[in-house]
Amino acid sequence: MSSLALINELIGLPPNASEHGYQIDHIIEFCHWFMGALFLGWSVFFIYVLLRFRKGKHPVADHEGVKSGISTHLEFAVVLIEAVLLVGFAIPLWAKRVNQFPETKDAILVHAVGQQFNWNFHLPGPDGQFGRREIALVSNSNPLGLDPNDPAGKDDIVVLGELHVPVGRPVIIELSSKDVIHNFALPHMRMAQDAIPGQIIPMWFKPIKTGNYEVVCGQLCGLGHYGMKGMLVVDNPEEYQAWLKERVELSGAQSAPAPTDRPPGEPPVGPTPGTIPPPGAPKTENPTAQPQDKPAAPPASPSPSA
Repeated sequence: MSSLALINELIGLPPNASEHGYQIDHIIEFCHWFMGALFLGWSVFFIYVLLRFRKGKHPVADHEGVKSGISTHLEFAVVLIEAVLLVGFAIPLWAKRVNQFPETKDAILVHAVGQQFNWNFHLPGPDGQFGRREIALVSNSNPLGLDPNDPAGKDDIVVLGELHVPVGRPVIIELSSKDVIHNFALPHMRMAQDAIPGQIIPMWFKPIKTGNYEVVCGQLCGLGHYGMKGMLVVDNPEEYQAWLKERVELSGAQSAPAPTDRPPGEPPVGPTPGTIPPPGAPKTENPTAQPQDKPAAPPASPSPSA
């Protein structure tokens, strides 16, 4: 256990696997040491006050108050250190993550769409272009609503729950949601960002270690929130290219049917013959009903005059 990350390891912070993560770790570590020093200092001061101003030694209250300026200097020092942490470290680091994105040509671009309760990952194929998505086309077999008639989407890769990226290259993830607000959290990469319906919010990181890293939802999103997990797999370049090739072959073999096609075995569009119409629907003749002979009229009864 290194002395630099002593508290981080004690509180269970997972090992860092991103290029910028060490800066986050330094801020977290310094904040915990600073808060620990404040806790010990104020605890010692509290015990001193209990003993120094106990009733047995001071039966009568002193209404003059504090005459020394030490407390003022201590409080000013605490505020100054907190301001340095916020203005000098936290804000510049945050601004770099949200404003200074890497060049798209050098990065891996991924669309991540949250839903209850899983993550959908959309990557462009060999052409490097994302296919058009349409809400009306969303279905169980087409979770992102890819347009099958768009040539740019023919080679797109859509995977559920598991995302592969190469080590040593920046990864830009554009987040959105299909239903409620989710949070795409990567603890090992020291990154987290909300996924909000109707918005596309980017985030980026650069992995520096290969391995499998858990993706969790950091926003309470429903009864199944506890199970909304995914996996980020950081591969070496050869393994990543092999995974891409495999996914492209699978996406070509399992292309989504056209939206107007009916799966085999399902009846054609329209009411099924022999079914009972819903209440209020106009009555129609049943074409399958067989005509029946009308019953013969009963013979006329004899009149009384006969």
